[in-house]
Amino acid sequence: MLKPVRIRNAMLSLTLLTSFGLAACSNNGNQAADSSPKAPASGSSASAAAATTTEEEVTLRFYFGGDKKSATDEVWKAVSDYVKSKGLNVNFVINTIPFGDPYAEKLLVMSSSGDDWDLNFDGDWLAYRQMSAKGAYMTLNDLLPKYAPNLYKVYQEQGTLAAATVNGNIVALPWTMKMNQRPYVKWRSDVATAANIQPADNSIQTVEDMYDFAHKLQEAAPDQKIGFPAGSALMEIFRTRDELLDLSPMGANQFVIDLNDSTYQVKPIEQLQTYRDLAVYAGKLYKEGIINKDVLVDKEDAATKYRNGKILFANSSHEWTYATETFSDPTFTSSGSLLYPDKKHVNRTALANVAAINANSKHADRVLRFLDMLETDQTLYDLVQYGIEGKTYVLEDGMAKYPDGMDSTTSNYMEWGGQWAFWKPQFMRPTETYGQDFWVKEAEFASEPNNINNPLDGFTFNTESIKNELVQRDQVHSELGVQIEAGIPKNPEASVDEYIAKQQKAGVDKVVAELQKQVDAFVASKK
Repeated sequence: MLKPVRIRNAMLSLTLLTSFGLAACSNNGNQAADSSPKAPASGSSASAAAATTTEEEVTLRFYFGGDKKSATDEVWKAVSDYVKSKGLNVNFVINTIPFGDPYAEKLLVMSSSGDDWDLNFDGDWLAYRQMSAKGAYMTLNDLLPKYAPNLYKVYQEQGTLAAATVNGNIVALPWTMKMNQRPYVKWRSDVATAANIQPADNSIQTVEDMYDFAHKLQEAAPDQKIGFPAGSALMEIFRTRDELLDLSPMGANQFVIDLNDSTYQVKPIEQLQTYRDLAVYAGKLYKEGIINKDVLVDKEDAATKYRNGKILFANSSHEWTYATETFSDPTFTSSGSLLYPDKKHVNRTALANVAAINANSKHADRVLRFLDMLETDQTLYDLVQYGIEGKTYVLEDGMAKYPDGMDSTTSNYMEWGGQWAFWKPQFMRPTETYGQDFWVKEAEFASEPNNINNPLDGFTFNTESIKNELVQRDQVHSELGVQIEAGIPKNPEASVDEYIAKQQKAGVDKVVAELQKQVDAFVASKK
């Protein structure tokens, strides 16, 4: 899990182990491989539940993102039967909302109407910041250690609850994974090898290296689109080059701080040399056809285009460079390289994928008990993540695979949207996409010295006093900024000057002053 990032493809992308998770994964490896979860037998589950619990039966309503898979209700009936046999007397109603703007909007509307659903998936790329700011999520300070002590212990060992704490209140349940999504670039190695231009491992490390190699690909395959990263993807590469922290996920679009600045001074990206360099490079790349000419009108996800052979070059991450690429043509192959390996880059926030309990829920204790069971029970984990063995997945040598005739696009349950908040490193099985020990390696990568924790993790800007200026900022960016970042203006330097002037007229100085005041207060509160 990227934004993702597939909404797994585009948004999200995911996540990983902590030292606790690594130890747990290692200790449970053999157990996980031997465990073979199945749906409890029909009929026996009800009697087992009756024998183990006398509490009142309740129904928990959960909301996740994406499209509802065809076997979802059957799987969650099996989940209900299983937890009842363990003494938790609950049924589940699983609802889905399309990802993107509809997801955030629907949650906000439901909350405002007083709906009393129980749990939902969320993240800092969805509705989490708005929902937590308006008090839509339940405070869990007392409930979490009481009803989910095992999960609470993991959070304490990881130190991740601070990110999900607003004004001293724990308002969400972060995932327990660890990963870093610093930029990689990947390319079609079958094309490069055939043209005798395949570079040495990890030898493409800078924008200049990317530029030179993209030209070689263009010469080798002149009838194919290169697909050089543009827009936000190219921006991320330049921010990494200059060790800048993007404040956009915290509610401040295109503002940054220098990771080497202990005073955390907020800067508009357009006023830095970083932006001017990006503009000049993008201009060259667009003019030479290495950035696709239809970059602003082609809305298809770059990852999808890459898998389907429509482009030869794509931005990537450690996860999607080393995962098994599911190309549409089995003769296609892929290679990748880490960009700017010597530069600092923040690890993915614990808020990337969270489970949150509705402030109006009447059954928060049952939800937390369920989540605590999920933290400690491999059989339950497999039911929730993979479904019913033989129907929604098959188990081969410990690997969870799609049944015959199914893949990621036709799956009746696996890879369901929102599962990422429930990922548990100690129980995750190898899959056809993520091989043996994949998540161990992801965690090890995130623990390398230049991959650091976000110094402002958990911080969200209150933009009420500057909302008009931010609307104007976004409008100017839509009118001119996106053109610059795609390389379209014929005079990039002059366009940057014009852009800076328009942003100043739109009130950027007022925005910076307010953002800086809030950052200073947040940093002071942590001392």
